[in-house]
Order: sequence, then C-alpha cells, then structure tokens
Amino acid sequence: MRPYGLPRAARSKCSRRSQEGEQQSMSDDQYYQRDQQHGYGQGYGQVYGSEPHAQQQYQQQPYQEPANTQDAQTWQGQTWDTQYQPQVQHQQQPYQQPHPQQVAAETAYLPQQSGAYPLPPETPAPAPEPVPAATAPPAATPAPDSYSAPTTMGNARITDAQRARAEGRSPIIPPGAQPAGLTAVLGLLLAGGAAVGPYALLVPLVILQAVTAAGWFRLNGMWPARQGIALAFAGALVADVAVLAVDDEYALPAILGSLGAWVLLTVVLQLRSYAGADERMQGLMATVASASLAIIATGNLAAAPDAVIVGALAVAAATVARALPLPGPVSIVVALAAGAGAGILAGGLTDIGGQGALLGLGAGVCALIGLRVASYDYPSRFVHMTAGVALPLTVAVPAIYLLGRALA
Repeated sequence: MRPYGLPRAARSKCSRRSQEGEQQSMSDDQYYQRDQQHGYGQGYGQVYGSEPHAQQQYQQQPYQEPANTQDAQTWQGQTWDTQYQPQVQHQQQPYQQPHPQQVAAETAYLPQQSGAYPLPPETPAPAPEPVPAATAPPAATPAPDSYSAPTTMGNARITDAQRARAEGRSPIIPPGAQPAGLTAVLGLLLAGGAAVGPYALLVPLVILQAVTAAGWFRLNGMWPARQGIALAFAGALVADVAVLAVDDEYALPAILGSLGAWVLLTVVLQLRSYAGADERMQGLMATVASASLAIIATGNLAAAPDAVIVGALAVAAATVARALPLPGPVSIVVALAAGAGAGILAGGLTDIGGQGALLGLGAGVCALIGLRVASYDYPSRFVHMTAGVALPLTVAVPAIYLLGRALA
C-alpha cells in the first residue's frame, strides 16, 4: 500500500518538467486548460480505474501507520510545488497629463459631491424707488364685532383688550345696556326684600355677594380662581350670619369683626402657598379686596330698611341712565339727576320723604364709581356681566348705611 499523494501520471509529468528545466510564466487559466488538453483527468481516472481493488480497500479500511518505516515507499524526486503562484507582469505605460479640455468634458455631467452649491455672481442691488406717502393705501380698521383675516400661521384671534390696545383706543369700556338692566333688576329685588324683611332681603343679597366675589377676581385677570372666590364668598356668608345673630346696634361691629377675621385668614392661607412672592402678593391683594367687598355688601342688613329701598332704587335709575348713548359729561349729569329723582320718589313712599334726594344722589355717585371700576383696563364681556352688574350696588352700600342713619 503506497502513501497518499499525487497520481502517478501527475508526478511523472511534474518530475519530467523539473528535470528538463522548463520555466514558463502563465496564468492560472492557461495552466488549467493545458492540463485538460494533456489528459490530466484521463490519467487520473485511468490510474485509479485500473486498481479497483486498491480503491475499494482504501474506502473500507482507514489509514494505518506502517509498522516498519523501512518498508514504506518514499518519493525522492522533485515534487510539484503547490505554493508556487505565477506572477503576471503587466506593462506599465508612462503617465500622461490629461488635457484640461478633456478633463472638463469628462466631468461636466458628474453630480455634486457635497451639499454646497456654487454661489451666484454678486450683482449690485438696484436702489429702491421712493414711494410717495399719498399713494399708500390706508390701513383697514376691522369692525368691533368682526373676525380677523384668515391666516396659515395658527389662530390669529385676539381679545377685545388686545385689539383695543393695537388700535390705540381708550382702556375704559363701559359695560353697556345689558349689565345695566341686570343691575336694575337686582336693585329692585333688594328694595323689595328690604320692604318685606331681613330674611327676604337675604336672598338677593347672597346673589349680589357671589357675583361681587367672582367679578372682582376676573376684573384683576385672575381666572379661574375657585379657591379665592369661595373664600371671599364664605366670608360674606359668615358676616350675614353674624349680623342676623346680633341686635341692630351691634350689626356694624359684627361686620367689621368678620372682615378682620377673614383678612387674617386670607394672609395665613397665602403664607402657606408654594407660589412665588409676586404671585402670592397678587393673590393676597385680590382675595382681601374681594372678601372686603362681599362683606361690605352685608351692610344692607345693618342699614335701615327705608334707606335700603331708596338707595337700591336710586342705583338702578342711575345705572340705566348712564348706559344711554349720550356724550360723557352729559351722561354723568343725567345719571346723577336720575338717581336723585329716584330718591325723591322712593322717599315719598317711605318715612324719609324729600331727604331721599340726598340719599339718592349719594347712592348715584357711588354707583357711577362702581361702573367706572368695572369699565377699566379693557374689560371682557364676563367682567361686564359680573363686576359691571354687582359693583354699582356694592359700592353704594356704605353711602346707604351712613346717609340712612344720618337722615333717620
């Protein structure tokens, strides 16, 4: 059994080529083709095909190491070096500098290699021609209740206050006729409740106090302010209960005591807040003012019933007269005259008599002050429907109480 190696035909060819000293440089494809032409595959098949018994023995029995190394056949001749790799030599041509026109023609249609684009040549900008001011079209002023022009940059709707500021209008916007009508209705309810009794007066009074607390917060731009409104309204209810629980001579101390206690409670609650210093101060002032106005409205229970009737009717008349479409000074004079006239009429129905004109005039002045406060700083419609309704009646309460006791 001979050791595993190359076929005999291949070994003979390799040794013959080595002895004759033939040296040729050829590629791998040429060498493979020459082997096929000389019958390499045929010799390989003939050699192994002529020894079927040896091939069968080789496949059935594994290779065994010979016991005696002297009996093994060895190949002494030159073998085929399988690590030899022929090198193909290429003829190198000398580098020639391409012509600039040829390079430009070849690279004319190449894509841009970077994201940058060549800048256009700089050209001097033409001088703008002066446009005469007379030919410029005037800016169109939108109607108060119209919508703005459509835009693709989002919602361009602005509030009435922002539109008034942009147009340069006055920040004073009167509530108008509808809030004045609600004020007149609420005044009539107060007058009717005072004529019946304190508990009948309590129902419209509670409504007045709730609207006052909510309107003052909204007037100061603080919304929603549920906790502040609830705190101010709770103070007003406490004051109402305190006045109803004591005699008439202790009604005023009950109101002042409730006011002081609620201011202290408001300060303590604001100190426990985690908001910033400016926000806490703003909330403190708004809450104290709202609670004070709501508690002051309790003075209708402490005042004389006849004074409440005359004052409520005078405020209703002055507010409606102020809402009439009249010039500013004329409107004020007409409103005061309407308040005084309503006081005279209401005084004739009560024990106050002709002195009701003075009470009506004082209540009318306070009502105009309340309307002015509710009209300030571009108020919204909600401010008009809350503060514009309640403040004329609430601000007039001190005048009704003091003038009523003085005239009685």
